[in-house]
Amino acid sequence: MAELKARLQADLTTAIKGRETVRAGALRMALAAITTEEVSGKTARELGDDEVLRVITREVKKRREAAEAFAGAGRTEQAELEQAESAVLEGYLPARLDDAELTAIVDAAVAEVAAALGEQPGQRQMGQVMKLVNAKVAGRAEGGTVAAAVKSRLA
Repeated sequence: MAELKARLQADLTTAIKGRETVRAGALRMALAAITTEEVSGKTARELGDDEVLRVITREVKKRREAAEAFAGAGRTEQAELEQAESAVLEGYLPARLDDAELTAIVDAAVAEVAAALGEQPGQRQMGQVMKLVNAKVAGRAEGGTVAAAVKSRLA
């Protein structure tokens, strides 16, 4: 079993015993999403820590979007609950990259692609650069932010 999944299950047990309803609810939904991911496809499989991180990242994004939707509809109580659940799940994600770190990773990837091509990459090589950057970022920055940084660097 993935170490992160085991930690989520242990924390769920602790939250239930401590009667922390928001924390327990968020962890239950995250574990349900992980289980769904494990059994999806043709055969059931065990997720690794990196795959569990991807599922948690997706769940955090869902909570943020739901909080925005509830806030826009005037349902502040529900929006606050979604934000609280998002905060619980963010505790299991690695630290986010700041702009300087992201720029350094993008610059390194552009230099690597330039060395492979023998010339400075342009917009056509954005996919190659994105592949390298996403491998190094590994869930510590959102895809849209990464794409914007790469696009501005290649422009």
